[in-house]
Amino acid sequence: MENLQNKKIIVGISGGIAAYKAPLLIRELVKRGAKVKVAATDNALKFVTLLTLQTLSNNNVYNDMFGSYQSVTTEHISLAQWADCIIVAPATADIIGKYANGIADEALSTLLTAFDKKVFMAPAMNTAMYCNFAVQQNMKTLQSHGVEIIDAQYGELACGQDGKGRMADIEDIVARIENYFSFTQDFAGKTVTVTAGPTREKIDSVRFISNNSSGKMGIAVAGEFVARGAVVNLVLGPVQQKVQAQDRLNVIDVVTAEQMYEKTVECFAHSDIAVCAAAVADYTTDKVFEGKMKKKDSNLTLQLVPTKDILATLGQRKKDSQLLIGFALETDNELGNAKGKLAKKNADLIILNSLKDAGAGFEVDTNKVTFVDKYGNTEPMCLKAKREVARDIVNKIKEFL
Repeated sequence: MENLQNKKIIVGISGGIAAYKAPLLIRELVKRGAKVKVAATDNALKFVTLLTLQTLSNNNVYNDMFGSYQSVTTEHISLAQWADCIIVAPATADIIGKYANGIADEALSTLLTAFDKKVFMAPAMNTAMYCNFAVQQNMKTLQSHGVEIIDAQYGELACGQDGKGRMADIEDIVARIENYFSFTQDFAGKTVTVTAGPTREKIDSVRFISNNSSGKMGIAVAGEFVARGAVVNLVLGPVQQKVQAQDRLNVIDVVTAEQMYEKTVECFAHSDIAVCAAAVADYTTDKVFEGKMKKKDSNLTLQLVPTKDILATLGQRKKDSQLLIGFALETDNELGNAKGKLAKKNADLIILNSLKDAGAGFEVDTNKVTFVDKYGNTEPMCLKAKREVARDIVNKIKEFL
């Protein structure tokens, strides 16, 4: 029960008959020590009273974007900043569709759109609605962005039919939330170095050699470690995603492979764990042309030289008390190459990506990985949102500790 002590949880309620179960959920969360606030649609309040929700949560219910009771004029932003997670139960086809498509036209959908932390949704609706292609696609969209769907159950529905669409049991919903928070501080006291993003190797003052890495996977891993209590040094190449330094997250911006090498080696000397997720250039130019090279009719030849191997260097310097994790992006002989890299670089774990897997690789929000460890174990994982893959990676690292 201590997993929810002082956790700030918003219970979102949308307008389905299963809304009558929401007070039971609120009560269970409060009993386990959580601080609960409620956001409800107008239709939800036709199934359960405002007074009941206020009494059980001991807070005002957010159901009117312009309500006079609000402490601030942008209540949806204030609530989004306050909460650690949101659980929408029941989640109707309407609210699922709005959230999946960025529609924010009332209190709950506006709050969800403004929220950037963990969201759980417990669908509840008639079987025909649940099986509708649009509802199924919307749920897949949400899952691809890290929303955790607590799947509906088979059973007797309000319409009198039996089928899939009944909201998950309250005990199951609470267990999923507790499971999420159970990992929060299991890396407290650990220092972790994470590399992420591409590098850029200059040709001249305006051109460079690089790759399509977005840095999303490494950034997600760094975020997961921070959420679970670690101090993280994120050595970050040039990416589109803005990453702000925060408590226990030190962001070290670099551009070139040489800069990433220097900062990573420096940080690793004082780290318990290193996760090398960056797509570092294997080659750089032997010299940089000053200014902008003018186009000529003849061919241009560039002389490329190998960059320093960050993972291999860390493997050579690794102490018995340190863990070293690398990534391998392969296009053929994937498993063989990953095992070879594991041994050659003296790593403890290689996280294998294959560009042959749909939804994996660069510039997407999902990933499909295989864990290859130094004990000879191989564990393929299914396609998941990168935030969920990050959790799997950190859980795997936890096993080594």
